[in-house]
Amino acid sequence: MAQDEHDACCDMPAMPDDPRRVTQPNKRALVNRLRRIEGQVAGVRSMVESDRYCVDILTQISAAKSALDGVAIEVLSSHANGCVRRAVSDEGGQAAIDELLGVIRKMIR
Repeated sequence: MAQDEHDACCDMPAMPDDPRRVTQPNKRALVNRLRRIEGQVAGVRSMVESDRYCVDILTQISAAKSALDGVAIEVLSSHANGCVRRAVSDEGGQAAIDELLGVIRKMIR
């Protein structure tokens, strides 16, 4: 991705009710991926309702989790290359780095 795309994730002005609102650089692609994942999860529910074979259900659950992980990595990358990079440049960024590391810890559990 170009640097401009990463910077876009933190260009949105603060909102009174949520000062950390951002615009994702690849918002349309992320939304499309999430819609496909919703379809996968609905398919898993249908498989359970239809009494499908356990291994087939587990395989589909694994695929959905992997797809969600892909979306998470995309958002994480945008955050690190945009918001965190800007915080480091503007103020040293220790709070942003600490927040990023906390998120990564949660993701790898």
